[in-house]
Amino acid sequence: MTVRFGTDGVRGTVNGEITPELFTALGRAAVRVLGGDRLVVGRDTRASGPLLAAALAAGAAAEGADVEDLGVVPTPAVAWASAVDGVTGAVVSASHNPSTDNGLKLFGPGGAKLDDGHQGAIEAELAVLVSGGNPGGAPPAAVGRLAGRDRTEGYLASLLAGVGGGAGVDLRGLAVVLDCAHGAASVAAPELFRRAGARVSVRNDAPDGHNINVGCGSTDPRGLGEAVVAAGADCGLAFDGDADRVVAVDDRGRLVDGDEILVLAALDRAERDALPDRTVVVTVMANLGLREALAGAGIRVVETPVGDRHVLEALESGGWVLGGEQSGHVIFRDLATTGDGLLTGLSVCEVMVRRGLSLAALAGAMTRRPQVLEVAHVDPRGLDEAGEVWRAVAEVEERLGDRGRVVVRASGTEPVVRVMVEAHALDVARQACRDLCGALTRALGPAGG
Repeated sequence: MTVRFGTDGVRGTVNGEITPELFTALGRAAVRVLGGDRLVVGRDTRASGPLLAAALAAGAAAEGADVEDLGVVPTPAVAWASAVDGVTGAVVSASHNPSTDNGLKLFGPGGAKLDDGHQGAIEAELAVLVSGGNPGGAPPAAVGRLAGRDRTEGYLASLLAGVGGGAGVDLRGLAVVLDCAHGAASVAAPELFRRAGARVSVRNDAPDGHNINVGCGSTDPRGLGEAVVAAGADCGLAFDGDADRVVAVDDRGRLVDGDEILVLAALDRAERDALPDRTVVVTVMANLGLREALAGAGIRVVETPVGDRHVLEALESGGWVLGGEQSGHVIFRDLATTGDGLLTGLSVCEVMVRRGLSLAALAGAMTRRPQVLEVAHVDPRGLDEAGEVWRAVAEVEERLGDRGRVVVRASGTEPVVRVMVEAHALDVARQACRDLCGALTRALGPAGG
């Protein structure tokens, strides 16, 4: 039983890498490393969630921590509770992965995701616990208490109070379709937008433990686009399984991803003098069109590795407030400690109403450059030493010159390698992606082979 933190916590197959025994040990290790006498725990809607959350709570309580079970809530609601109370937070979720997977996201006291040092310390503590050692000392004589508590009201109130410069949110007259991915947004998101005054239609809000992310949500918003057009709605919002990210759909049914959301938010904030140093933080996967749009407005872009944790670290170090990922993880650091799909969606709608513009008009500030993303189902462990792959990358980069870009990286959440190519023409980007995926298969072989 071993564990390694990826770009967004621990993740794997239930009853494979992810077991109740592992989560009990994780609960103990988290309390030993992060300290404190309380832990707030939430989860998404997977069938394995209650068992794993109970195991995590048992481990934490065995170390003397009182555990507050928030039940099914968005990940950012746990981060909010962690920040408000100054305690460690934990979310049992595998985000956008299928229901057969599960995982754990941890927030340190104050609501921020863990840095590499704390993650490494938990890995080390866990390894000793699994081997039968006890480096953290003897467990306390008294175990902690377990209790359930509904914190949704406070979380939603904080969102409504923060968006729009604190002036409140009034979405009356706006028609919104929400795709809740049969996940953690299923109750909270419709309630939030109704309280804000929007006319709300809801899709995929009937979780059964197994349908989370299946043909819906931020990873498959096609049905949402059709629903928005059919309903004559102003926009649609598609959340992922744990609701820490969102993508939008305009009134024509066209996808508006995280890059376009970042551009519209940055331009609006710059106009209101609410964008410190006129700076936005993005990852290496951000579309070239984002960089062009922001540069044209005199807004600086700071680039980080993939993962909203890296975006947050850059925001903190620079004193900036806006950053995120193309996938829809957007961080408003002056309003939250982590990416929040509900906050992001509410912010987009608030800008639409306040400025009297359609989402299509706002997103039109960015011209997307052809970008192709492919997943190579190969064993990623030998990627760094795969000479054939990096020679192929160099050849493609030479062909593209300054009119394109290549990113090849091992996924931090799945056993695959992700390939991204930008080019001046879509067919050029597709061919380059095919060439690189072929080189990956030849050099590393198929996954599980």
